[in-house]
Order: sequence, then C-alpha cells, then structure tokens
Amino acid sequence: MQTAHASPTHHLRIMRDIICSLGILLSAASFAGAQEGQALPPPATTLKVTTEVVNVYAVVREKNGRMIPDLTRDDFLLEEDQKPQVIRYFSREADTPLTLGILVDTSPSQERVLEVEKSEAEAFLREILRPKDLTFVLHFDVEVELLQDFTSDLHRLDKAIDETEINGGGARPTPGTFPSGDSGGATHLYDAVYLSARELLKNEVGRKVLILLTDGEDQGSKVMLDAALEAAQKSDVIIYSIDISDRAFYSRHGLGYGGNAVLRKLSEETGGRVIQANNAKDTSVAFQQIANELRTQYLLGYTPTNTKLDGTFRKIEVRVRVGNAKVNARRGYYAPEG
Repeated sequence: MQTAHASPTHHLRIMRDIICSLGILLSAASFAGAQEGQALPPPATTLKVTTEVVNVYAVVREKNGRMIPDLTRDDFLLEEDQKPQVIRYFSREADTPLTLGILVDTSPSQERVLEVEKSEAEAFLREILRPKDLTFVLHFDVEVELLQDFTSDLHRLDKAIDETEINGGGARPTPGTFPSGDSGGATHLYDAVYLSARELLKNEVGRKVLILLTDGEDQGSKVMLDAALEAAQKSDVIIYSIDISDRAFYSRHGLGYGGNAVLRKLSEETGGRVIQANNAKDTSVAFQQIANELRTQYLLGYTPTNTKLDGTFRKIEVRVRVGNAKVNARRGYYAPEG
C-alpha cells in the first residue's frame, strides 16, 4: 500500500526550506578530513528496524542483452559484505505499485534535444503508468522546481512536462521555484537528485524510480555527487539515466564533456543503468527499454546476518547460478542506526 501523500504545497514548502539551507549546512561542515558528499547531516534511513528486511530489485539479462523473466529463488545467490545471505522473500515484481520521478534537465545545453525528451517522456508515461502508480515531474537548471506533485493523472503529467523550457524556472518565479542563491552554474543536477530522494521519495514504499533526462553535466549544485548518491541509497531509489546530449553545444563553447561517468555512478550504484540517446529514435528506444525492465524485475528480500544497527554502508552482490547472465541490482544500502 502506498503511503499517504502530503499536499503539493507541503512538498513545495519543504523543498524550498531544504534548498535554502543547503549552503548553510555545507559551510558549517567539518573542514579537515571531510570526505566529499559527507558534509550534510545524514537523513534518516528508510529501512524498517521492525522488519529487518533488506529488499533488492534485480533485472537479469543474457549476454546478448535479452532479459530473463522466468528465474526462481534458487537461481539467485546474494551476498552482503561478501557473506552469503538467505533469500527469504522472492517474487516477480511486474505488478508492484511504482512511484516514479521524471527529472528534466532544462539547462542551455539541452535546448536542441528538449522537445524530443518531452514527447518521449509523455509517451513513456502513457505506456507504463497504471491507476495505482504515482509520478511527479521536476525540472532543473539554475534552480530546482517541482512542476507536478505525485499523481496518476496523465493529463496533469503531460501538462507539467509541456511546461518545461530552457531555463524556464528562472524566468517565471512561482511558489514552486527554489533559487540556489549565488552558487553559479546552470545545471543543478545533484541538487535535483538529492531533493527528489530525500524530500519526495524517502517515505514512499515499494518500487521507487527516478528517470533522469540529462547530459549528466552538473554546474552550481550545493550538494556534491556523493551526497546525492547517498540520499538515493538511503531512500532505496533506483536511478535510470537517459544520456541525451548535444555534443555540438560543448564543441561550440570549447567545453569538455564528461557527464556519462556521473550518470553511470548514480545509476549503476542504485540498480539502474545509463542508456545513450543520440536522436529521437534512440530516446524512444531508451524509454521502451526502461518500461520493459520495470515489468521484468525480481524482488529479493533477506534478513542480514549482520544485526548491528550502526548506520554503516553494506555492500550487496547479486549473481545467478547459471550462464553468463548480467544482473542489475543496487550495490549496497545503509543499515539502520540504533
């Protein structure tokens, strides 16, 4: 069952407060020896101490890329910190309710590809969403703006996606706009991931997925990449990235491009993946692949043999017993704190 959703105004107020306080939190962080992404106070974990069950969603493919939808519990091996774990709960999760976030990059580098992103995102939602699923739409550039809070209404979602425009948030101040101060930069990708995971998805249940439509280049975020990734891991979020970029934009401006490495880290660590899209056809195929994977996920649940409530990060490895199949699953989680 989905958790009750706060009103849009409540979410907008929370996100505004968080984004305005990020700079203060970072400046107050410890200086010497502080690791990147660890400057912010850690949010509460979503793992339930009462159940002590870790859930892992997995997609399995053959070497040729074809998905394998008919495995059983006995086909899987699961380890935590290199120690075998007993898979106590197992199911195929095609019908599990989905809580989804569409994050659209509206920075200047996306001007030539934005219309394709919009049309294909709308087509994807029409195909994948069912009445019990919920989605929000958010865009990011010089700020992070929630365009549509959780809903299953396709008309509202289409309207929100249609409203995205290059640097649009800065041009039309609304109650949903969160200026990022004088940090500079026009692509607050890390802030968008952090806020989506920590403020919107943290208290949701079931499958939680973010789809990033971006070239992966961040400029001006108040949080670092590691902090954004940690927020996603603590909220049990799977991140899929559609790397749709205008490489000519970077060439014209004499800029290097390295966004793919960022997207790979965010996606592969959380159990998703990066899909390259160089044109409209590629973008349509990318959304179709994500839709297929969301219908062909396995759920593996286990009770960790390590019962310490110490808040540490635990590494997870999932394998299958036969063939050279590749498993996409999150690579770890944060234990509860006692």
